[in-house]
Amino acid sequence: MFILIIAIIVVIGFILFYTIRIVPQTEEYVIEFLGKYKTTWSAGIHFLIPFFERVVCKATSKEQCADFEPQSVITKDNVSIYVDTVVYFKIFDSKLFAYGAANPLFALENLAATTLRNLIGDMTLDEALTSRDTINIKLKEILDEATDPWGINVSRVELKNIDPPAEIKNAMEKQMKAEREKREKILQAEAFQESEIKKADGEAKAMVKRAEAKRDADIAIAQGKAKAIEMTYEAEAKGLEKLKDAQANSTVVQLKSFEALQKLADGKATKIIVPTSVAESTTKQSIFAEMLKTPIEENVK
Repeated sequence: MFILIIAIIVVIGFILFYTIRIVPQTEEYVIEFLGKYKTTWSAGIHFLIPFFERVVCKATSKEQCADFEPQSVITKDNVSIYVDTVVYFKIFDSKLFAYGAANPLFALENLAATTLRNLIGDMTLDEALTSRDTINIKLKEILDEATDPWGINVSRVELKNIDPPAEIKNAMEKQMKAEREKREKILQAEAFQESEIKKADGEAKAMVKRAEAKRDADIAIAQGKAKAIEMTYEAEAKGLEKLKDAQANSTVVQLKSFEALQKLADGKATKIIVPTSVAESTTKQSIFAEMLKTPIEENVK
């Protein structure tokens, strides 16, 4: 009797354990009744009819990431490369996910591989290496459209890595090194050219400045000389005007002639040609001054 009670309790516990189902948040259960789709359970507590109903599929509405194995792809220029692809997707319909494909993730992986071969097969190696964004967009559009019957929404696709053969890598590294050396030489040549141009401009400007300074100096000197000559002539003109106003006699005129002769000699000339009239006048004045024993300036007075 005791054993029977224990057996009944165990059977009831098993039935309750099998019957009561709690669906977690962000998950959905697809339920069949006698092998036929019945309903889809969302988050919460549910009761399953033993032996008549069963859970066919448990699907999550979270975004999932499928990191597929690297695929061997041949480019348009016959270079074999390995491409590592990552696909991000979400299940938007649990029923379609359960009945749309026998193995949706396996089907998605193979579809991504074949589509990737078609896309990169129309590109050269250089185009494939520089067109990742284009490949990602096209691959995402094709996969998203193809997986709609499976209840899968492909949100984005990323090419994680593109691995060319070792010899191609070495050739690319040599090419990059040659390009960098070329750019370095070009930059050095441009810098030298710019330096020489600036140096020539500086020298030209310096020459212009020196020429302008010499011109200004010559102009200043010439103006000074002209001003001096002008002032000399003005002084002489004023002196003549004063002599005229004073009604100077012949003796004063002769004194001015003597002063002119003195300036002409200036103590440096070894030979001076004097006009006859001036010499005779000088002789007369000297004899007259000797007779009177007085200076010529006093005779003037």
